[in-house]
Amino acid sequence: MITVSGLTKRYGSKVAVNNISFTINQGDIVGLLGPNGAGKSTTMNMLTGYISSHAGKIIINGHDLLEEPSKAKENFGYLPEIPPLYHDMTVKEYLSFVYNLKGCSKKENIKKKKEHIAEVCEVVKITGVYNRLIKNLSKGYKQRVGLAQALIGDPPILILDEPTAGLDPKEIVEIRNLIKRLGTRRTIILSSHILSEVQAVCERIIIMNEGFIVMDAMADDLTMKMGANSRYGVRLAAPEDADVIGVLGALPGVAKIEYVGSFEKGTIDFIIEAENKVDIRRLLFDECAKRNWYILMITPLGMSLEDIFLTLVAQNDEQRALAGKKEEKKEEADKKEEINKEKEGENGDSNN
Repeated sequence: MITVSGLTKRYGSKVAVNNISFTINQGDIVGLLGPNGAGKSTTMNMLTGYISSHAGKIIINGHDLLEEPSKAKENFGYLPEIPPLYHDMTVKEYLSFVYNLKGCSKKENIKKKKEHIAEVCEVVKITGVYNRLIKNLSKGYKQRVGLAQALIGDPPILILDEPTAGLDPKEIVEIRNLIKRLGTRRTIILSSHILSEVQAVCERIIIMNEGFIVMDAMADDLTMKMGANSRYGVRLAAPEDADVIGVLGALPGVAKIEYVGSFEKGTIDFIIEAENKVDIRRLLFDECAKRNWYILMITPLGMSLEDIFLTLVAQNDEQRALAGKKEEKKEEADKKEEINKEKEGENGDSNN
């Protein structure tokens, strides 16, 4: 449905989006994740044609966004971070205006105006406020009206930029559930810096930092890629004088062991982390059985999306810092070489 290749956007000397490429298939629900300033909103704005790129190509459902903008834009509905609402209109007037603005009456496959708008209102649950002024609606209902305008015309792609920004917890849950329902029939790209939001809604996650893509993976695969199956939370029943941490920490394949506390009488809780690709569970069981220690609980501790996000961003920052230092050293070496050549030239002239 969407193919992005070599997309770049600069603001003066600042490169907001730096040569990124990705493909999104029909039916995908994709989360675009990153810290503030990562380039998420800029990417969204370029995908919708709201701003132009300095380089790269965007193909939407077979149409080049630059060469066939109208045909490309017919394929998506867009909800920016601040919904484009006219507060002095009623919901009915506003959605009717959007219907006309999108030229829906010219589409052969679109239902009649009244029927189509009623259907959209039912989907996003705003039928009860249909005749109310938008300015009198709650933030959550305004967000729903924003989603409704994105759905007018029945586009196969939805592009949502920070769809739950500023909502209270109850409204956030409602909008998330709505997005999930919408995703059963559409391709969705959702931008957010809220980790739990992306984790709750999206099947695939693209993580950006400083204009670069630092990870693109299915949500379920992310923890596997980051070595999630190597950490376990353990509750053990053992004598009070037993050196549980020392004994188990010395086992081959154990990278790290961390005492957590004692939450039941006669027990000890700890987190044990194995070296890469080592399944520590059998070794742990054998050692505990040999010493008559009883494993009461063992739980895999997959890395949370927050852990993965922070790890990837830190790694990317470190790599870019190292690359910057190498570039500085190269520039210094080039300058020294240039100075030496100038000196050699001057010496040659004086000898002549």
